[in-house]
Amino acid sequence: MTRSHVNSGTGDQNPSGLVSARVRDRMVERVRELGVRDARVLEALRIVPRHLFVDEALASRAYEDTALPIGHGQTISQPYIVARTAELALEDLPDARAARVLEVGTGGGYAAAVLAQLFGEVVSIERLRALHERARENLRPLRLSNVRLIFGDGAQGVAAAAPYHCIVAAAAADEIPQAWIEQLEVGGRIVAPVGTWNQHLMIAIKDADGRVKKSRKEPVRFVPLRGGVA
Repeated sequence: MTRSHVNSGTGDQNPSGLVSARVRDRMVERVRELGVRDARVLEALRIVPRHLFVDEALASRAYEDTALPIGHGQTISQPYIVARTAELALEDLPDARAARVLEVGTGGGYAAAVLAQLFGEVVSIERLRALHERARENLRPLRLSNVRLIFGDGAQGVAAAAPYHCIVAAAAADEIPQAWIEQLEVGGRIVAPVGTWNQHLMIAIKDADGRVKKSRKEPVRFVPLRGGVA
């Protein structure tokens, strides 16, 4: 599937300067300083208009490197975390443009928009109907032809679109769900927060026998992964 690219909005197109290149570049530079080095990820972060994914009252903070509330007890993830997750997902992937990624936890759609700049196809599932609909509205102006939004139980993955080259999650489980492992292709990887109180980003790579080799990365803080829909 062909990737779509959003308009980067390089000029100061409104009084708040939210779409200016300078504002976005400051955010990207902060993320780079924190350790993200993949130029593809940094460029994706720069061109996706994060202010479209936050409440109007918080628009002036859209390009801060911080999580912001989006309602329903959920947040739009910190740009560094979105970038770091994408960077880990891209590691050792020979052709990201041909890869299909599953995102568990669409939220408002921001991370899906970033992933769409990097991967050939993004399938993103959200368990909260209100956020699923909000993400659809947020993403519509960007006209991303390679993003597919699903309303459903992310803990069960999306078997109909499997297998995936990569699965990324925006919610923390005590253990990586077996459904995700089953839907991952051999050699593919899961990048997900794991744990209850002491959470860490975890990478799990699937071998030919269906087992996964896990490695723990940096500490993080995510909302818990919940089953069912609401």
